[in-house]
Amino acid sequence: MGESNGGTAWRVLVVDDEAPARDNVRHLLARRPDVRDVLEADGGRGAVEIIVREKPDIVFLDVQMPGMDGFGVVGEVGPERMPPVVFVTAFDTFAVRAFEVSAIDYLLKPFSEARFTEAFDRARRQREQGRERELLRRLTSLLDAHRTVPEVEQPSQAPPPEGYIERIAVRTDGKVLLLPVAELDWCEAEGNYVVLHAGNRSPMLRETLNNVERLLDPRRFVRVHRSTVVNVDRIRELEPDVDKGWVVVLRDGTRLRLSPGRKAAVEALLRQPF
Repeated sequence: MGESNGGTAWRVLVVDDEAPARDNVRHLLARRPDVRDVLEADGGRGAVEIIVREKPDIVFLDVQMPGMDGFGVVGEVGPERMPPVVFVTAFDTFAVRAFEVSAIDYLLKPFSEARFTEAFDRARRQREQGRERELLRRLTSLLDAHRTVPEVEQPSQAPPPEGYIERIAVRTDGKVLLLPVAELDWCEAEGNYVVLHAGNRSPMLRETLNNVERLLDPRRFVRVHRSTVVNVDRIRELEPDVDKGWVVVLRDGTRLRLSPGRKAAVEALLRQPF
């Protein structure tokens, strides 16, 4: 940490996959005379590298990012090496509940300058008072809660009024790709995005997996995991896994874990137990 005007000058890392969100936090930090440097990362992997290499004093960490999310960053760096962190999230019931239970500070988008200042000052006091052990305990508790959150079977939803979709519109490289649903192999939740795997293409859709699943014909697509929906026609075989679990193997060799709570849904769709 450097010194400025006789006081501590903080180095702050801002992590968010959306540039406007990073710009907003950077703009608020620029108003603070006690901030010396502002580092940025647009994803979880980059955040891990910067935290380990640069050792910032405070981190503003977005929760929902494609690839490695905010929880993944903490897990990769390790709670014992994380500086004071303020999580930033759009409304996410589990995340907010986990933060409150673990007494971890968070900012709920969109947030006011006053709320931002309150969160920054709280993180600053953590750093100044050397409360690393307390922070370690809270981050560990948060990670444990995230890793053990139970999978709950969602009630079956009625089809959309317009019927199930035949193609998905995805913005990519400044254009709109119309991806036929028939070409879709499987879908994967990545933070607040869904990766649509179709052959050698994997465009990302800014949507929740629940909403995408609701638009897909349940006679053709099945949820095999909290974060995975599969086109049944692409399933080649099911292999036994450790702890009496199963792995779904697709025609192209992709291997996807079948959650125990989803096994009955797959059996029902296949009309036979395994």
